[in-house]
Amino acid sequence: MSDPEKQSARTVALDVLDQFDRRRTDIRQILHDRIDAIGAAGVKAGATDIVFGVLRNGVVIDRLINRCSGVPDGHMRKRIHNVLRIGMYELVYVPAAPEHAVVNEAVNLARAVAGKRDAGFVNAILRNATRMIRRRTAPLGDAAATRCIPHDTQTGCEFAEDVLCSPQQEPAGYLAQAYSLPQWLVGEWLTQFGFDKSQQVAAASNRRPGIYLQPNTLKTSAAGLAEKFDQADIEYRIIADAGMLKLKTHMPIASLPGFDEGLFTVQDPTAASVVTALRPTTGQTLLDLCAAPGGKTVRLAQLMNDQGRIVATDVDAKRLAAVRENCARLGITAVECVPWTHLAEALTSSTRWDGVLVDAPCSNTGVMARRPEVRMRVTPEAVRSLAQIQAQLLEQAADAVAPGGHICYSTCSIQTSENMDVVEALVKRRPEFLIERHALTLPFVAEDLSFDHDGGFVAVLLRQH
Repeated sequence: MSDPEKQSARTVALDVLDQFDRRRTDIRQILHDRIDAIGAAGVKAGATDIVFGVLRNGVVIDRLINRCSGVPDGHMRKRIHNVLRIGMYELVYVPAAPEHAVVNEAVNLARAVAGKRDAGFVNAILRNATRMIRRRTAPLGDAAATRCIPHDTQTGCEFAEDVLCSPQQEPAGYLAQAYSLPQWLVGEWLTQFGFDKSQQVAAASNRRPGIYLQPNTLKTSAAGLAEKFDQADIEYRIIADAGMLKLKTHMPIASLPGFDEGLFTVQDPTAASVVTALRPTTGQTLLDLCAAPGGKTVRLAQLMNDQGRIVATDVDAKRLAAVRENCARLGITAVECVPWTHLAEALTSSTRWDGVLVDAPCSNTGVMARRPEVRMRVTPEAVRSLAQIQAQLLEQAADAVAPGGHICYSTCSIQTSENMDVVEALVKRRPEFLIERHALTLPFVAEDLSFDHDGGFVAVLLRQH
């Protein structure tokens, strides 16, 4: 990006962060509403990186601001606090941006939105931060863990003094601080996975997630899509095992060749694997209970060669409309969208479904890299409440599926209480069901950052009689 684009990206990011309510709003929707009208791709990409970076790393960023300013939480105006968050994010996590430029641009932004006095305040705090930083890029193995805030699996920002607690003495506290995660959540991971695996999960939860394209196999293949991208000089990698493409640079999806023709959808490899677990076949009658926004629904149709019947529903009518739009763009005709309010009729009809997909609402602890606000909202109480909803949805699926049919239960969570606990409770209540297979996928990022994926859970249950 050029310097004017960088500054424009910071201004857009500030507007988005100012609108964000950590308790309620969807940051992705605010961001999309703000950047849709922007023509410059560099500004869009830059603003997106800043917004998501600030939210993913919010706890450690705020700790550093508090330390450098001496101002307690809640005693700083939101707009100036967000200017400082942007500046601190770039100092710590974007070492390619020159230090003096980061500070100067943050000062200019503060002056533009608040005035000279606040600009001086921002300058003083960020200058304090630069004096604390020893190396903006340091190999993780070459710096004390208490003094190095991780960027990814390989490098971090090294400070001249301790800024994190000891991973040996306080493992949960260290991971919570270093990766801006709730300590109770990290504690559950440590109990289940141990320290090394939990740190890998935490690092993957803070990654800049890749953009993966699932070819619409009714119209093309990975090779066919790749050829189209080659002609447009778009850089990508083919993920052979998944039959997908990974973009090497972030760019507006709707501007990619083949989008308007319905040649692909955007889907993480973990999400894409859910539908294949159900093993749909041509001519089946399937029910998708939680279909929106439709990525798994359309993949079902593709694997069925668009031959058969898929009834898709969702409690959110607005999001169900997105399923219709996806189907129309991709040229899929086997999907019938039914409002949730009309679902009872479908479930009590004579139809007995060959398969039911329950992609249940969940805590989203497997997708925090894509949904950074989750870490600010997820609580043990929320997880328990969600588990009750998940159990109810699975019970509905159990009533609907035919003998010999299958239920595919999935979540974007990696918490046992939302996954195996829910499935095993159903099987205990309903002995006619058998768990045929299940898999927990943890968030992952390769050391060289060439491949990554979200976390999630899938289980396939057979109704025996």
